[in-house]
This record gives sequence, structure tokens and C-alpha cells, in this order.
Amino acid sequence: MADVKPRRGIGRTLGVYIGLVVVPVVVAIVLLGSGDDGDNVAKAKAAAGPSLVQLLLAITVIVGACKIVGWLGQRVGQPAVMGEIVAGIVLGPSVLGALWPQGAAVLLPKAAIPQLNVVAQLGVIFFVFLAGLELNTRLLRGRGRLAVVVSHVSIAFPFLLGVGLAVFAYTRFAPAGVGFLAFALFFGVSLSITALPVLVRILHEIGLFRTEAGVVALTCAVVDDVTAWSLLALVVALTTASSLFGVVLTVALTVAFVAFLGLVVRPLLRGLVTRVPVARLQKAAPLSVVGVLLCALATEWIGVHAMFGAFVFGLVFPRDNVIATWLLDKVGGLTTALMLPLFFAYSGLRTNITLISAEGWVWCAVILVAAVVGKLGGSALSARAVGESWNRALQVGVLMNCRGLTELVVLNIGLDLGVLSPMLFTMLVIMALVSTAMAGPMATWFARRDGHNVVELPPRTSERAAA
Repeated sequence: MADVKPRRGIGRTLGVYIGLVVVPVVVAIVLLGSGDDGDNVAKAKAAAGPSLVQLLLAITVIVGACKIVGWLGQRVGQPAVMGEIVAGIVLGPSVLGALWPQGAAVLLPKAAIPQLNVVAQLGVIFFVFLAGLELNTRLLRGRGRLAVVVSHVSIAFPFLLGVGLAVFAYTRFAPAGVGFLAFALFFGVSLSITALPVLVRILHEIGLFRTEAGVVALTCAVVDDVTAWSLLALVVALTTASSLFGVVLTVALTVAFVAFLGLVVRPLLRGLVTRVPVARLQKAAPLSVVGVLLCALATEWIGVHAMFGAFVFGLVFPRDNVIATWLLDKVGGLTTALMLPLFFAYSGLRTNITLISAEGWVWCAVILVAAVVGKLGGSALSARAVGESWNRALQVGVLMNCRGLTELVVLNIGLDLGVLSPMLFTMLVIMALVSTAMAGPMATWFARRDGHNVVELPPRTSERAAA
């Protein structure tokens, strides 16, 4: 009798569960499925965008391709970031979309692109913030005259060539409704960019980071980066404002924003990191991410793009503290490993080489020559004029000609604003890739002729933390 009771108890429990749980659930499913709103459900699913499976698949394909092609790029003497940019183009309509459109539609569905873009834009915001944070202004000590002359010539000369080309390219490539001023300004800025973060990676990978030529190039690139971003902010203000008053208001608000960060926020942050104990700073470190987003939000609202606010916040943020170290290690690692590859892929999906006509390829060559002559030639001539040897001046010119990721950011802004047509966007992307690919091999060749004159550099925050 003792054995019968447990069996009866199990059977009774199972019957109650089936009768009061399974049966009601099955009946509810039948009732829900018997309605006539199937079309509404399908429309709701379509409006909701891609499934999580599709989104995760797209991210996996993008990150995996970027890392593989980045590794292959290193094997042929290019920095990993160069391979990652190429991987983004390969995944787009230029290669994968042209050779295997069905596969491209499955791996990177169009419905997933908006979500990928959101993550990519966040990655670029944090990337430019970290670029500002890692700008080593101590490099300017004793090299102010050289830095100002070379960096500004390396902007002014290609900018002039870009505006000159825009005079002839406007009627051929400008989108409908875009005025010549906005088109020419964006064209000029596109030829004037130097990618400081990519330049740092190239110098590290080819062993020139602590040579005299490397230090000179970094010094000039520091000034170049700040000047170029400020110029870009002005161009965006001129492009987006609907009237002269709007332009003046946007510029005035931008100046006020920069002044507020420099005169109010910077002293407060410095006082915070010097007075608060390290243990409490470590707990408060994640709040710095909120500061980045608020600054990006402010300049996006002003009308000069979110990335400008993030970059300026990076410039004023205190270095040599646990928060800066946390940002470089945690945020920098996630940005480099995940978010930037998504931006490369997003740019690649917008780069369609098949759009370029025969005349377009001629223009592509002309743009490349103008960009190289303006940036490389202008930098080298000005470095020579202020006392550098020809060999070292040419090294500086080659390194300043590196455009990389920063150029892609600028070009995507131009495409989003409607200033650049898809075909011109593609031609400028090709120019950026070729000029960046030139930097490492040519700088190494000139360095072998010059000898590696190593100099002492003030260590970056990440290097001090590692020590």
C-alpha cells in the first residue's frame, strides 16, 4: 500500500498539469490562430525590422571578415585597419553583391542595415572621442612653428586643389539641389584629411613611432586633426543651415560649446580626478560614457554633427588617470573589435564601384593625383622649407597623406547630407584607400635611406597604464 500512494500522487499531479496548463495553452493557441489578422501580424513583423538571428548573423559575418582581411593586410605590409576597410568594401555591392547577390541578401539583409548603422555611428562617436583623448599635445613642445606651418599647408594646398576640381566636377557629379558652395567646400575638405589614429597604428606597425620623422608627422597631424575637424564643423554648418542667420547661429553655438567645455568642464574634470580617491574614480568611470554621449548630442542638436562634440570632449578630458585608462581599455577595445568593423561594412555597402563610368575612372585618377600632390607634396615642401632634410620631408609628406578611417567618416557625413553623390562618394573612397595604402611602404623605404633616428616621446596614457 505504501508504494501505491506515490504513484497515485504522480498520476494526479500529471493529470492536473495537463488539464489546467497544457489544455488551456493549446486552446488559446488555436483561438489566437483562428483570427483573420494574419496580414496585420506579417506587416507588424516587417515593420519591426530584421530578426535577432539575422542581425547577429550580419554582425558575425562583418566582424569575422574584417579580422580575416585585416590579418591578410598585415601579411602584405599594410596595417590591419587597411584590411578592415577593404573587407567592408568586399562585403558591399562592389564585390559580394555583384558576384553573389542572393548570398549577400541573406548574410547582410537590407532590413538589418539601419540597425547596423546605429551601432556603427556609436562606434565612430567613441572612436573620435578616444582620438581626441589620445592626442599627445606634448609633442608640440619645441615644434610649434614646424607643426603649424606643415599642418596648415597640408590642409590649405589640397583644399585649394579640391575647390579647383569642384569647379569642373560640379555639373557632372553634384546631386540635384546642392549649391556649389557646399559641394566645393566638402570636396576641398575631403582632400585635406589626415587620419591621425590610423597614422599612429601605421607608425607603430612599421617601427617609426619613435623616430624623428614619426614624431614630426605626429606633431603635424595633431594640429591637422584639430584644424580639419573644426573646418568640417564649419562646412556642415554652412551646408545644413537654411539662411545666413542660421549659419551665424550655428557657428556661435559651436564656439560657445567649445568655450564651455574648455573653460568650465575641463577645470571641473581636472579637479575631480585630482581630489577624488582612486577607488571612487574607478567606480565612477562608466559615467564618462554618459559625458561623451551628452557632448555628441549637443553638437548634433547644434547642427555640426555628433562626432565633433565627442572629439572636443576627448580633447578636454584629463589624461593620466584611472578613468582615462578605463576608457582606453574598455571602451577602446569594444569600439575597435566590434563597432568600427560595422562602420567599415556600412561604408562598404554604400561604395559601389560598378557605378563608376569610363569618364568616372578618369576623374577618379585625377582626384587621386590632386589629393596626393596636395597632401604629400604640400607637406614635404613646407617641411623642407622650415629646415627638414629632403628625405625626412618626404617621409613626413607620405605619412601626412594617410587618410584612412577619418576620411571615411567625413565622406559618410557628406553622403548623408546629400552633398556627395554615390558615384563621387565611391571615387573618394578609392582615393582614401590608395593614399592610405601608400603610407606604410613608402615611409619604410624613405626610413631605410634616412636611418632610424629614435627620439624620446612622452608616453601615452595606455603605455603608462601598461607599465
